[in-house]
Amino acid sequence: MKTYLAPVNEIEKEWYVVDAENKVLGRLASEIASRLRGKHKPTFSSFIDNGDFIVVTNAEKIALTGKKWDDKTYYRHTGYIGGIKETSAKELLEKHPTDLITKAVRGMLPKNKMGRAQLKKLKVYVGAAHPHAAQQPTVLDI
Repeated sequence: MKTYLAPVNEIEKEWYVVDAENKVLGRLASEIASRLRGKHKPTFSSFIDNGDFIVVTNAEKIALTGKKWDDKTYYRHTGYIGGIKETSAKELLEKHPTDLITKAVRGMLPKNKMGRAQLKKLKVYVGAAHPHAAQQPTVLDI
């Protein structure tokens, strides 16, 4: 029996909307990453982007377990000597609430061109409103 390989022009990409209110960050991010890759579809292939579009709302109401609001640290480097900067999850939520979900999902996607293309299908918004009503996204309960 031969393995079925869906042609790129026949792949249908759905739109889903996820409400992140009171959802645990890691559990939500792993399900979103799986959907972005298309692993929930029977036609999944690791070298073809057949994942769906995900719209995440209420990013500012995400939950973290334990003391992770203070203990979880995000690092970045300015490029200068001694220029490492660190930000706690609480500070990141206050300044850029959408980055918390985006960084978690990015870490769960492949580190190559395919992963960067799949991350572009993730849309994260503060609040319940989003500009993708024309795509008629279906509600995804995670």
